[in-house]
Amino acid sequence: MSAKEMMAVVTTGNGGYEKLVYQSVPIPVPKSGEVLLRVLAAGINNTEINTRLGWYSSSVKGDTASTATTQEAHAEQKADGGWNEATPFPLIQGTDCCGRVVQTTDPADDALLGKRVLVRACMRPNGYDVADNVWMASDFDGAFAQYVKVPSKEVFPIECDWSDEELATIPCAYGTSENMLHRANVGPNDFVLVTGASGGVGSATIQLAKRRGATVAGVTSLDKAGQLRDLGADIVVERGSDFVSKLGEKSVDVVVDNVAGPDFPQLLKVMKPGGRYVSSGAIAGPVVELDMRDMYLKDITLIGCTGWDEPVFPNLISYIERGEIRPLLAKSFPLRDIALAQAEFLKKKHFGNFVLTPPAPSD
Repeated sequence: MSAKEMMAVVTTGNGGYEKLVYQSVPIPVPKSGEVLLRVLAAGINNTEINTRLGWYSSSVKGDTASTATTQEAHAEQKADGGWNEATPFPLIQGTDCCGRVVQTTDPADDALLGKRVLVRACMRPNGYDVADNVWMASDFDGAFAQYVKVPSKEVFPIECDWSDEELATIPCAYGTSENMLHRANVGPNDFVLVTGASGGVGSATIQLAKRRGATVAGVTSLDKAGQLRDLGADIVVERGSDFVSKLGEKSVDVVVDNVAGPDFPQLLKVMKPGGRYVSSGAIAGPVVELDMRDMYLKDITLIGCTGWDEPVFPNLISYIERGEIRPLLAKSFPLRDIALAQAEFLKKKHFGNFVLTPPAPSD
């Protein structure tokens, strides 16, 4: 491998793990307004898996796991299967990046050289008054590589004693969670119900909602109940149980739901009149049963979240530096073992986040 090349995982199209190719590619060359980062660690999210599977296509009706099984057996390209538009395959994925700035292009950014940074993966190119957004690793190459180039305004230096792997658990999961809580205006008088509470976004939401002073109930399997309580959950609801009998009808102010699927009707039943339902995902299935009466007769607000609002990422950096949240690193894998890591991720036996570590440039 030459000095101008790096190792990366290139996703070559929609399909199974065979679409993840660990290979040598050119090191990206930053343009004006961009910086080059050496990737120290990169987190794994549902987003990368869903993009590889083409799950965002309107033709897909099932959950992520069933779509993965189908694509492994019979890979099918999905023209509308990307995050925003058609995914620009071949693509280096990797939405979560903890890196170090090794090259700048503008003198104004030279102070960033050598800094350890997190990358704001959700970018708003037309400003925060417009809903347009682009995502690193969905719309352009990301962090499943030794190096990545990004706009300099999207890197945030951070000073803390967390490891690189711990910092790499933050951007996507915690940014998504903080954005939902921000949009739903969660405060200390709210009772918040979090589905999928042991996953990356769910466990982030437990912490971030508690940080706001809310009372929090988390939905998970019984074997993870103790971990949720240690994280701060006031109530743990067993997955698959009757939410109304456990929590009471009209008891919940805010539902933070990235699960959807067959339990969706129960979520509206437990919400108070005037409640807020907020979502940025649907891992248990995107097509749900909605009784409109449960929505309009209770004056419920439905909030969809993808693009992050302007305060979200700076807030997260400050929470970390002030010690107001803690990392939940479930496991680290070498970058070359991405298929193994994603397969284990889909089993949903872990608590927190998985991270990939690329080889050092000299390796």
